[in-house]
Amino acid sequence: MTTTASDQDFAAYDLFIDGQSTPSATGRTTERHSPSDGRLVGRYAHADAHDVDRAVTAARRAFDDTDWPTLAAPKRAALLRRVADLLRARTNDIGRRISLELGKPITHARTEVTLTAEVFDYYAALALDQRGELVSQHTPNALGLVVKEPVGVVAMITPWNFPLLLLSWKVAPALAAGCTMVAKPASATPGAALDLALVLRDAGTPDGVYNVVTGSGGEAGTALVEHPGVDKIAFTGSTEVGQSVMAAAAGTVKKVSLELGGKSPNIVFADADLEQAVRGAYWGIFLNSGQACQAGSRLLVQRDIHDDFVAALAQLTRTSRIGDPLDEKTLIGPLVDGKQLDIVLGYIQQGIDHGAHLVAGGKRLGGTFANGFFVEPTIFDHVGTEASISREEIFGPVLSVTAFDTVDDAVRLANDSQYGLAAAVWSRNIDVALHTAKRIRAGTVWVNAYHDAGLPFVMPMGGYKRSGIGRELGREGLEQYYETKSVHVRLGRP
Repeated sequence: MTTTASDQDFAAYDLFIDGQSTPSATGRTTERHSPSDGRLVGRYAHADAHDVDRAVTAARRAFDDTDWPTLAAPKRAALLRRVADLLRARTNDIGRRISLELGKPITHARTEVTLTAEVFDYYAALALDQRGELVSQHTPNALGLVVKEPVGVVAMITPWNFPLLLLSWKVAPALAAGCTMVAKPASATPGAALDLALVLRDAGTPDGVYNVVTGSGGEAGTALVEHPGVDKIAFTGSTEVGQSVMAAAAGTVKKVSLELGGKSPNIVFADADLEQAVRGAYWGIFLNSGQACQAGSRLLVQRDIHDDFVAALAQLTRTSRIGDPLDEKTLIGPLVDGKQLDIVLGYIQQGIDHGAHLVAGGKRLGGTFANGFFVEPTIFDHVGTEASISREEIFGPVLSVTAFDTVDDAVRLANDSQYGLAAAVWSRNIDVALHTAKRIRAGTVWVNAYHDAGLPFVMPMGGYKRSGIGRELGREGLEQYYETKSVHVRLGRP
């Protein structure tokens, strides 16, 4: 079935502050055009420092002057479950908004909404199992209580590539912990964050707990990071911007968690299930048109199977269903905007100039795709380890392939990067797979899978090296939104 776009797909949004939609102080707006065909799909309020101050003030009041931070765990869990139910009920509408703004295939966009609902369900369960510690045996006349308390007002700055899911990784645990928040979504895809505001409101979230300011990172984002009323920053984005966020937060010594860039190795040993590994390599890099921080953009293949593996992957790549994101059959959509298109095409040219072997793709699509930002899924083989396409995060559908001989070679190549976000290992030999996984310097390592091995939210996610600070998801993700307090109690004589 093909669902065509219509004038009804245009939407206008205000800011969301203290439980209400409200225009920006200046009345300025920004527009969003579809990356697939250039149509106007959205108009959004453009926040400035005054709007940010209004949002932080609302969040501060909700944290300091209401009972939200101490709400009983069963009530908090029930609210999170209602959020999950409402997200499922609105999957089609929210998914369509994501697809229109980002160009993500509609089936993938709807999946993003349903996965987000699962995140809220997961943290609803964890909300019922929050606990501290008791130190009771250190000395006979004292007790120690280790107490967990919400960190306060959280600034959440999120990227455009998974505009709802990555936001939920912050919002759900923050709600479970009892925090209040101000979300600043990417200016290209703010609709999902504002749609989530309505879901949270309808689920019964008190006014001021969740606020949204939209606009540029340089204006609204900077004002939010520097605001003295913010206790913590949770940021997902590029390493370069993350460094700026960290520096700006230092002025008020805010707590900071950062999920940053990656150049993730995907290692295939000769004894792997090759059909499964080829599919894993394909989706490892080409999911969301390669616009994923965990993308398996460096494919390391053992030399014994290298030629056959690359040939099979190239053949699968040439059959990619590229097209209108609103078409149910589309698997790969456009890049997010013209700037990202130029970046990706520039890296492809660098790969050609540096002598890498182009085995698939490499071109911008024209014809019926000329009004969009479509790039063919691209594979380079025989890529040297010093080439820019092997070392720098491209954030597009460009794969670099390198052959290796031994486990030691694979580990050396995998770790030869400033990043350490994710990796994968494909092998039927469990000893080889786990020994390799243990030696890779990355926050997530999949074995015989990529992106998902069936444990999507119970496992923590985050990076080594320049890929970030802190963890999201799992129990570790909840800990990011707590302060730890020690209470020392001296006991009198009985």
